Amino acid sequence: MSLKSINPATEVLIQEYQAHSDDQIETILNRAMQCFMDRKSRPAPDEAVLQSIQKAADILEKNAEIYGQLITAEMGKPISQAVAEVNKCAGLCRYYAENAATFLTPRKVPTESKKSFVRYDPLGPLLAIMPWNFPFWQVFRAAVPALCAGNPVILKHASNVTGSALKVAEIFQEAGLPDGLFQVLLISGSRMAEVVAHPDIRGVTLTGSEEAGRSVASVAGQHLKKCVLELGGSDPFIVLKDADLEKAASTAAQARCINSGQSCIAAKRFIVEESIGEEFLAAFQKALENLRVGAPTDKNTDIGPLARKDLRDDLHDQLQRSIQEGATLLLGGEPEEGPGYFYKTTLIRSDSIYNNALQDETFGPLAAVILAGNEREAIELANQSRFGLGGSLWTRDLEKAESLVSQIETGSITVNDLLRSDVRMPFGGIKDSGFGREMGSEGILEFVNQKAIRING
Repeated sequence: MSLKSINPATEVLIQEYQAHSDDQIETILNRAMQCFMDRKSRPAPDEAVLQSIQKAADILEKNAEIYGQLITAEMGKPISQAVAEVNKCAGLCRYYAENAATFLTPRKVPTESKKSFVRYDPLGPLLAIMPWNFPFWQVFRAAVPALCAGNPVILKHASNVTGSALKVAEIFQEAGLPDGLFQVLLISGSRMAEVVAHPDIRGVTLTGSEEAGRSVASVAGQHLKKCVLELGGSDPFIVLKDADLEKAASTAAQARCINSGQSCIAAKRFIVEESIGEEFLAAFQKALENLRVGAPTDKNTDIGPLARKDLRDDLHDQLQRSIQEGATLLLGGEPEEGPGYFYKTTLIRSDSIYNNALQDETFGPLAAVILAGNEREAIELANQSRFGLGGSLWTRDLEKAESLVSQIETGSITVNDLLRSDVRMPFGGIKDSGFGREMGSEGILEFVNQKAIRING
């Protein structure tokens, strides 16, 4: 079978790639395990690996515009955001190149033994199953910490961004990463289970849908393999009555529509105290109207197309269900005319937290607002979700904010700003948003054997 990359702004085929055969898959997996066995006696992090990660950062920064154009062509991200994604990857590379040795330093533990410590040994080849919405960032944030820890990485990327997957491999190769440490597997999603089950795979990290996460976790569980899952999100954006409404409304529009609304940690459920509800709605709608939907190659574009036609169709179907369930359409609500998978910036209001758009994840420029009687109800509404990835809280009372954030069921939360992932902080979710953490010191320790050692004599 073949894997197709189609430009979502023009609907033109970019390139078709031949999927790997059974023999090619076996060769890639065996090569990763052999690489691990050949290198496992070396202490992590290996200086040669750190140098190549640092060199990869240089390559990314030097070619950010070129790589950004590839991202934009394959999945439609506005070019300014695509270039920013590449530069963010460079920052991640530098962070781990500079800090991995500290994170992996054996930890001394006082015991009755002459010497006691915990050392961090690599697990072995990891399968990284990555999505299309951040085709460089998701790969680098999963691969770089694992590589620094001594684990070979095999990337199974989303088929519509195969060009990006191969470019990342090319970057690592140019940077001098030792052969076999990073490889790309060209297969369809239907073959993931057999690869997860393969004896040469020691662990799996997946960013994707709930369905994919449950499937991978099931297979990994059957074979007792460690996995980290970063799944969907329906992040609450909570605006209390003492918030800076103008700033909250303008930030809300950005938080919902960044990456054309196709982000797991985009704000999706806007929960506003009733006393300021109408004022916020008016400001929020105006801010959304001011965002420009257009060609993703234009640096002035705020919102590009959705990445695939089926994604646009799914978003529209979801909107229709929400309206049928009682939501009021305030803005947008239909695809843009002409070629490409564009969708109008859309705003709805619902009186029920059980409305489809407030229960299921929406992936696109669709914002759903619900009013809360008071701050206690706002927190309750925020937690009435099966997801728990991220969130945002808006209030001028920072002492109150510190108290309230502990009550909100998420893996990450920010106060008076939109939520962004930060390489210095752990990232991941709870509930149906998955488990395990990426980034920070926590991320590099997910796929290591934390070996307890006691020496006597």
